[in-house]
Amino acid sequence: MNIKLVNIGFGNIVSANRVIAIVSPESAPIKRIISEAREDNRLIDATYGRRTRSVIITDSSHVILTSVHPETVANRFYTEK
Repeated sequence: MNIKLVNIGFGNIVSANRVIAIVSPESAPIKRIISEAREDNRLIDATYGRRTRSVIITDSSHVILTSVHPETVANRFYTEK
């Protein structure tokens, strides 16, 4: 099995095979997803206290907050080997 890892900022890495979506955190539905994940202990905050700029949703229903723009994270899926 080939596992592809992607840097999501500050040395944090996520498995590219598990990612379903990379979205911006501004909309109400995404804020609700973040809130529900926090309540269910499925939230991973990888912002290091900085502003949340993208939200990564995985196939295991975990929600990952990053301070890297969604476009940057998406580009890393294609450029990193």
